[in-house]
Amino acid sequence: MPRISPITEATLTPAQRRVYEKVIAGPRGNVIGPLRAVLHSPELADRWQSLGEYLRFNCSLPLGLRELAIICAGRYWNSQLEWQVHARIARDAGIAPEIIEAIRTATVPSFNNAAEAAVYGLTRELLHSAHASDEAYDAVRERFGVEGIVDLVALVGYYSMVAMTLNAHAVPLPDTSPAIAPLSIARTAGALPQPTLLAPARLADDATAEPA
Repeated sequence: MPRISPITEATLTPAQRRVYEKVIAGPRGNVIGPLRAVLHSPELADRWQSLGEYLRFNCSLPLGLRELAIICAGRYWNSQLEWQVHARIARDAGIAPEIIEAIRTATVPSFNNAAEAAVYGLTRELLHSAHASDEAYDAVRERFGVEGIVDLVALVGYYSMVAMTLNAHAVPLPDTSPAIAPLSIARTAGALPQPTLLAPARLADDATAEPA
């Protein structure tokens, strides 16, 4: 059960309605997930939706790599709703089902794509320690530049905030059958093992291309 009442269109205050209409008109198209709770603080919600819109839809990283980082955050913080929404998007954006399943089950993921391995490696280190080794940092910066590394670190931080909001307020899952296997909530945070790189000779220069 949610700990605070979800906002509905019928109960919106004028300040809440201004933010609600921005979200509806934007790429999200509806108010779901953490915004259902955050709208209780409309000024926060307005700033939240703007930052989230940039990081999720418009930041400099390709879609599949954004979603890979997001599902790592969802796994780390045991956020069922974050996982259910973004694991499906990650799959549709080209992240291999076996990688998604390894993250879900906290087993070792294997990559044959250098860009995915770099994003996973830095995301893992940030979630585990809030720091990044030179090796993990440089692997992302050399591939995506300064803008890319800045966007990725912000993305991991933002979706950690999303996960905490969903968990703390017990925001419920949508009333639909999940298309993705759920997380095992019994697993503790920090369950992101070191990855394995497969067939490094096949790592292509175009690994940063937008996934299909």
